[in-house]
Amino acid sequence: MLRIDVVTLFPEVFEPYLNASILGRASARGLVEYGLVQLREFTHDRHHTVDDYPYGGGAGMVLKPEPFFEAVDALAPNGPIVLLSARGRPFTHRDAVRLSLEQQVTLLCGHYKDVDQRVADVLATDEFSIGDFVLSGGEPAAMCVIDAVVRLLPEALGDHESASTDSHYDGGGQLSPPSYTRPPEYRGHRVPEVLLSGNHAEIEAWRQQEAERLTAERRPGVRPDDTEH
Repeated sequence: MLRIDVVTLFPEVFEPYLNASILGRASARGLVEYGLVQLREFTHDRHHTVDDYPYGGGAGMVLKPEPFFEAVDALAPNGPIVLLSARGRPFTHRDAVRLSLEQQVTLLCGHYKDVDQRVADVLATDEFSIGDFVLSGGEPAAMCVIDAVVRLLPEALGDHESASTDSHYDGGGQLSPPSYTRPPEYRGHRVPEVLLSGNHAEIEAWRQQEAERLTAERRPGVRPDDTEH
């Protein structure tokens, strides 16, 4: 079973998400266990102070290193310690696969202006970003990582093919083809005839062609034989 611990100032935002849909079912089946750690519990002043002004001046507040280090000490994790950060390396499907094979993953959520760099340099084993934009905190990014990881656990989805036909599944960055379902026509818009033909070879060829077309349009730097994304 995979254990995922999240160190955060806002554990309450995770609970509804972790109890719903695939993530909730995976927990109920004993595939994953979640732990939510309140960062303020590892402070030692009456105000539970977790942040301070940045050395050298400048706007905003920086999260202090001590609460993160002490929280991780208390968890004593046996596995990757991931800091969610706008400076981090882009999180990919390949990273999700690697984390899904671990016994324990610890996620550190920043907030305010920044996190003391010693957390990234000394404590974290990985620093990930989910995109070239800035969030108010690491919580939404952590939920994205959890979702991407947990759905890869054996039996988390109804069938393996549901995951194996996703975009990026092969690690090469190729996007998945479009999907259609009933009705065959809606407001004058028809499902492509090939999908209604029953010819599985032609359907597979169409899907591959569409996947390559979309990848070329939306990920122009990706080639079908790329091994990294």
